[in-house]
Amino acid sequence: MTADLAMLANLGQGWLVLAFAVFLRVGAAMALFPAFGERSVPERVRLVLALAFTLIVLPAVAPALRPALAQMEMPGILLLTEAVAGLAIGAVIRLFVLVLQMAGSMAAQATSLAQIFGGQNADPQPAIGHVLLVGGLALAVMLDLHVRLAGVLILSYEVFPPGALPGAEILSAWGLARVAQAFALAFTLAAPFVVASLVYNVALGVINRAMPQLMVAFVGAPAITAGGLILLFLTAPILLSVWGEGLLRLLADPFGGG
Repeated sequence: MTADLAMLANLGQGWLVLAFAVFLRVGAAMALFPAFGERSVPERVRLVLALAFTLIVLPAVAPALRPALAQMEMPGILLLTEAVAGLAIGAVIRLFVLVLQMAGSMAAQATSLAQIFGGQNADPQPAIGHVLLVGGLALAVMLDLHVRLAGVLILSYEVFPPGALPGAEILSAWGLARVAQAFALAFTLAAPFVVASLVYNVALGVINRAMPQLMVAFVGAPAITAGGLILLFLTAPILLSVWGEGLLRLLADPFGGG
């Protein structure tokens, strides 16, 4: 009986060490993941979500993680390497959600809607960004975000081996590519509002030259506000579908390896 209990204790201790190593990476990533890592989500709920994702990822990575831990001379290095890897993964996924905020900021400044729809948020957001962000998060969850994030975490152990710091060259190239992609997509989503603003300002300038006595700013302000609201109503489903397709492509190939 004592021998059996000792064997079970050793087995349980080994799994606890593996679970703790996985939790270091998963917990760091979950702090930045969209929907699950939002500031509006209570901390206890986020902790439970991190533990749940750890239980999902652990069986898939345990065969590769156990030999790596056995060969590691300084197990304490995991506190640094796994946290860095998790934060890098979470930051890249979070950056794609920030695309909606950037697009909303561009659209809001272009259509004079910077002070409308802001709402009470943990992060101050201008105008259309709040509407697009909430819609984007809801769409991401509907697209099985939890399943795809678990797949990204499992795949990350092939790209970022446990116990080794991610290379600076790899992180810089990977991060720059994702930042460029994010800004390009943000401008693409905001393009209808920017074009409408350009047409509005050109028309306002022509009217002002033709009728200098008319206060075109007072006449045009309600027009651009109404036009921005109508344009948001018409284009929001299309913008979110384009963003959703980009998110699926990112989660299918998060590290750019095809």
